[in-house]
Amino acid sequence: MKNSSNSRAAFLRSCALGAFGLLCSCSLAQEAPLTTPLNTYVLAAIKTMPDGKGYDASQAAVDRLAASVTVRGSRFDADLDQAAASFCSGATYLVFLRTLDLLQKKNQLKLSELALARYANLGVKDGEEIFGRWNANGPGTAKLFAELKCGSNFTSYEKALPGDFMKIWWTDEIGGRERGHSVVYLGAEGEKIRYWSSNIPVGYGEATVTKSKIKRVLFSRLERHDRLEKASSLSPRNTFLADMLTKPFTWDQVINECRVSK
Repeated sequence: MKNSSNSRAAFLRSCALGAFGLLCSCSLAQEAPLTTPLNTYVLAAIKTMPDGKGYDASQAAVDRLAASVTVRGSRFDADLDQAAASFCSGATYLVFLRTLDLLQKKNQLKLSELALARYANLGVKDGEEIFGRWNANGPGTAKLFAELKCGSNFTSYEKALPGDFMKIWWTDEIGGRERGHSVVYLGAEGEKIRYWSSNIPVGYGEATVTKSKIKRVLFSRLERHDRLEKASSLSPRNTFLADMLTKPFTWDQVINECRVSK
């Protein structure tokens, strides 16, 4: 179902007002997450991220990011000066963690120590734990959302809203030989889309690309924050995502594994 221009404008106004409320000293009403799209929290989390710092997708960059993320009380702390240059899936995962922080700050989410520890464990291989799922080739975020049952996965630009997590494939390859990008969708301008991520060469920030340069796209929308505690009981390893590092996969496999709709 296509969004009308009026409904999309109303949503954007809602996100703008919600993000402002989250970042200022004013408090949201206790029932806000029940009436405000969780995308609003994602967009607010982006506003807490730095600009630039450079792009680096090496294993050393992954290791630096892993060493920089810790848990303090019930919050995630990331020393981004220590992490230095970043990569796309690391950047979007930090936004995801900061979204969880905002929900906890507003007393709309309470994660156990075990769940916090698993979310903060970035020193893992592809397909392992929570970050290893997110960081994997293929539909990492989508598969994680499917396992947690915390949101929906879909492919339609018409359904997409600012604050959706988005996986871009630049080629038809899925898995070991793929070239892709993990981003947060910010909106469309005609045939161009805007997104936020860690981008070549500057690092953290916004970018624009024409749809014609994208071979495949998969959106993941956070909708059920009450399911995020389920991270404490996920299996230590997802074989489907772990195998993405070396093996080729089909789009039909992605659709079936991640419960993807159009």
